[in-house]
Amino acid sequence: MTEYPEALKWKVHGERTVYDNRWVRVNLVDVEPPDGSRFEHHVVKLDHVAVALLVNDNEEILTLWRYRFAVDQWGYELIGGLVEEGEDPAATAAREAEEETGWKPVGEPEHIGQFQPLPGIIDAPVDAYLWRSAEKVGEPTDAEEAARIEWIPIDRILDLVRRGEVLGSGAIIPLLYYLASRDTGTTRSR
Repeated sequence: MTEYPEALKWKVHGERTVYDNRWVRVNLVDVEPPDGSRFEHHVVKLDHVAVALLVNDNEEILTLWRYRFAVDQWGYELIGGLVEEGEDPAATAAREAEEETGWKPVGEPEHIGQFQPLPGIIDAPVDAYLWRSAEKVGEPTDAEEAARIEWIPIDRILDLVRRGEVLGSGAIIPLLYYLASRDTGTTRSR
């Protein structure tokens, strides 16, 4: 078990919400770092998200090509969405894959892990799941999710990430995990 020095932990003296709606909440947190200073720190809270990484027998990754207005950029993303109250995150990822692409994940997923994209200021848990099989069951039910749905060879992914064509940590982290684990043999074999 790892021991954490209590003296380096920040103390939280209180918290108040300054903005709240269905999609985002902004809190001011009264904190005291180890140096003894005290101030209010902004914390953005977002809903829990689940992401699906689907890999087929040809070592291709199912992606969405879409436009994100907040960063004014087109790029590739993995499939994912908000975890509904009481829903298992793996079920969310599978549901979103089918709704957004028409591809239904098959079998039990491998939980890649949970991560926080920017933990210094944003609380936004993301669970990522890997499926090695999917079947085409129909067309996407939400045509606005992507301009195109594409299976991309895994060997192209690193270059796409390097060029900034893969958007967001919700896609980049699972993809890089998958690439790294292939080289070390830590993912389950087919």
